[in-house]
Amino acid sequence: MSQTPTLSPAAAERVRWIAQRQDKPAILRLSVEGGGCSGFQYKFDLADAPDGDDTVTETDGARLVIDPISLDLVAGSTVDFVESLGGAAFRVENPQAAAGCGCGSSFGI
Repeated sequence: MSQTPTLSPAAAERVRWIAQRQDKPAILRLSVEGGGCSGFQYKFDLADAPDGDDTVTETDGARLVIDPISLDLVAGSTVDFVESLGGAAFRVENPQAAAGCGCGSSFGI
């Protein structure tokens, strides 16, 4: 099993959709920051290009880029895009997360 995080097909489609409307490349940057209700929180941004030390994976024409520090915290994860009555959002399915919160954007290891 690969430890490199990946985008689900639904997330890749959403990244392409957002990037097209913002006239940017279909590159989603996932980073992890301290804070949130469980210790760490995920941050998503569109990137213009990967940085030289980023890990890059591609799904259906959309790329996911992750910096080396964040990579250890999200190894083996899948970034998905989910729509529900509560709204639509990118979610990280992180096998390392020992704790999480209801919002889905914060986790603990």
